[in-house]
Amino acid sequence: MKIIGRIREKRLLKNYLEGDKPEFLVVFGRRRAGKTFLIKEFFNGDFCFYCTGLESERADVQLKSFHEALNKYGSEPLPYKDNWFDAFTQLTRLVENAPSGQKKVVFLDEMPWMDTHKSGFLTGLEYFWNSFASSRPDVLLIVCGSATSWIVKKLFRNTGGLYNRVTKQMHIRPFTLYECEQFFRERDIAINRYEITESYMVFGGNPYYLDYFEKGLSFSQNVDQLCFSENAPLKYEFDRLYGTLFDDPKGHIEIVRALARKKSGLTRAELLTESGHSNGGGFSRILSELTESDFIRKYPTFSKKRRDAVYRLIDPFTLFYLRFIEKKSTDTRYWSHNITDPSHRAWAGLAFEQVCFAHIEQIKAALGISGVYAEISSWRSKDNTGRKGLPPGHGRDGEPPGAQIDLVIDRRDQVVNLCECKYSIHEFVVTKEYERALRHKIAAFAEGTGALKALHTTMVTTYGVKRNEYSGVVQSEVTMDGLFKDI
Repeated sequence: MKIIGRIREKRLLKNYLEGDKPEFLVVFGRRRAGKTFLIKEFFNGDFCFYCTGLESERADVQLKSFHEALNKYGSEPLPYKDNWFDAFTQLTRLVENAPSGQKKVVFLDEMPWMDTHKSGFLTGLEYFWNSFASSRPDVLLIVCGSATSWIVKKLFRNTGGLYNRVTKQMHIRPFTLYECEQFFRERDIAINRYEITESYMVFGGNPYYLDYFEKGLSFSQNVDQLCFSENAPLKYEFDRLYGTLFDDPKGHIEIVRALARKKSGLTRAELLTESGHSNGGGFSRILSELTESDFIRKYPTFSKKRRDAVYRLIDPFTLFYLRFIEKKSTDTRYWSHNITDPSHRAWAGLAFEQVCFAHIEQIKAALGISGVYAEISSWRSKDNTGRKGLPPGHGRDGEPPGAQIDLVIDRRDQVVNLCECKYSIHEFVVTKEYERALRHKIAAFAEGTGALKALHTTMVTTYGVKRNEYSGVVQSEVTMDGLFKDI
């Protein structure tokens, strides 16, 4: 199969393969983002050794799988070893005896699963790298895993024998909209950009989910087939997703539930209240694990005060599951039957914001400011009443009334873009009421932040802003097509 996108990643892999020094490459990122596919396809399965961890807590199961791989790639049968030190010693001999003249690629996939409790796996890995591979210019060790929190703790922040041993790291993220479009074209699936955008709002650009799309079905029919049909392959994906990444996912799920209810995100203090957690190291650990696994992200506010920073849910599939799939509707065509339902419109507003936050570089490019340094943040007023006679804002999607800006692009060229993200099936119409609300937001932002830069109201929409007597309040706009730029 053809690798879609991943231009930078392919270039780096080529450099590592052709380089004249040993490399210890860690490939990580959200589960279902296509990490394994990228490595297998780039190297065309041409590994000196390949083994994948199994979803088992038993060390003997992992060791037996490793032993089978050793026998597959070795020239002669090897005796089974019941400990990782001896197993990695066997791997050392296998690599030593491999034909010379080209880089020897050792690929350990789903490596966090190999490291079962008190198994000594890391000791074996440490031995393999420090005593052998690190001095071999012809060795490229690639380790891969979706449990990013494990990778960060055990590899990037290792304080033992693997301290500072990782030479390269590659964070694989879900596809961009441009890459999703290329993916569908490659598979000859007829789908327009509006539907691709909505597919991103549901599945988040994860190739594993998109690969389920059936040619000949409409977008809505595909969603029904994947999420609501009797044998829907993604009906139980949420539980599998969190259950395989975290030992006890209950706390993680409580936090994403709280964030799924709040359009503008929550500060740490608000998240403690909304999720029912107690403050402490356990709560901080869960936030770190969710952030490292690309489910949530911490965004500064324009004030740049740490206590004002907000956490936002950035995983579209999590939001979609909590809003719709979890209801366990018996209607196997639930999505097709509820496209015009108010709950669909409420979800679409937040989901489209997730798309926009995932395409900041495309928004900057569409605005012509790719080369301008900018800081990304959000903003909301500290009170709900406005000041100096300003009327209150309008609460929506469970938010309290008060001024808030979806996306703030603070540019070094003395301009601040105050972005409003709006999902619409037609050109977005600025009404008299909405124009008034926008002007109140701008005034509240200027007063509340003391901003001295020029403030530009920017609309990020699907089909642009319809020109009328009220649209003059918008200084710049980015359409859906702008989000499809190849950056």
